[in-house]
Amino acid sequence: MKGKAKLFYLGIAGLLLFELANVYFIMPMPGSQEINSIGLAYFLYTWRWVFRVLFVAMVVLGLRSALRRNRWLPYAALLLVIGIAYGTNFKMAADTMFYQPTKLQLTNAAQNTVAPDRLVLGITYKGQAKAYPVQYLGYHHQVRDSIGGKPVMVTYCTVCRTGRVFEPVVNGKPENFRLVGMDHFNAMFEDETTGSWWRQATGQAVAGKLAGHTLPEYPSMQTTLTKWLELHPQTLIMQPDKKFQAEYDSLKTYEKGRLTGTLTRRDTSSWQPKSWVVGVSLGNDSKSYDWNRLQQERIIYDVVHGQPIAVILSEDKSSFVVLARENREQAFTLQNDTLISQGNRYSFFGKSLDAAQPDLKSVTAYQEYWHSWKTFHPMTKW
Repeated sequence: MKGKAKLFYLGIAGLLLFELANVYFIMPMPGSQEINSIGLAYFLYTWRWVFRVLFVAMVVLGLRSALRRNRWLPYAALLLVIGIAYGTNFKMAADTMFYQPTKLQLTNAAQNTVAPDRLVLGITYKGQAKAYPVQYLGYHHQVRDSIGGKPVMVTYCTVCRTGRVFEPVVNGKPENFRLVGMDHFNAMFEDETTGSWWRQATGQAVAGKLAGHTLPEYPSMQTTLTKWLELHPQTLIMQPDKKFQAEYDSLKTYEKGRLTGTLTRRDTSSWQPKSWVVGVSLGNDSKSYDWNRLQQERIIYDVVHGQPIAVILSEDKSSFVVLARENREQAFTLQNDTLISQGNRYSFFGKSLDAAQPDLKSVTAYQEYWHSWKTFHPMTKW
């Protein structure tokens, strides 16, 4: 009898440890995001029902003996396990904390209710333009939509300050994804077909059958809504889902760097974990640029993978763009947000204001936290 009672408590201990471990490695808990534990996390999650059945069987086999030794302690232990299991699976699970919009609504500028100084993630395709406010994306983590007949998955991770847009296509077929947790502080999505886990900052599958595969990234641009409307006055703009107004309000000051939480604050000094940087990757080369320096100078010149570039900040102090320069000597002066170079004039986004002159090409760039950029671009230069 004593052995069976021990079996009961071993089963209880196993269930407690398993349920806690199952969320510990994929949620922002002390120490969990600094270690390379994705393999263990995926193993625990994949075999979760095997572990649960095993430990529950131990509990059932030992319950009667445990009750004979102590009438109340086994019930208390069972209640504790039930509470922990409920909390970890229904309160702490990522997909029960963050939801996609119940109804996605996009309107034109005339009907828009989003404040003009809000940051948006903008995309274009086949003459269409759409803008998704960071405040809303930050809560939802992903918004599924289409543009010009092409499906898109618009994503944002507030803990990394990473906005990315992907084509949700795997092996040539449309795929559905759910938020499953995070790894190294970056959101992870699980595909519906294979259960593989995909990292939001890179679009790469990091665990499961499709590990090593990468989602096609769709070019996007982060600006204020005002600047985006200057470039695309016919854009459609995502509107708030009233069901999530409280969640949106909690992120009201996030994009300005005024939140104070450990995960979403801003380090106002340079090159600290939560400092802002602009990251650029060309070929096999990556570089990052200090946001504080950009605010002071407004234009930073550099060469990445042999391509001369200019990192440029708008007078609104929020919108930025990276443009390819014609050569290493090309420089710009700014008049408001008009670029002037060698007598030629360009809009902030590089569009030539002289029909006889070609536009400047834009270079994909991202604003994010320094800890995120250096983690996912370990060979970056700065």
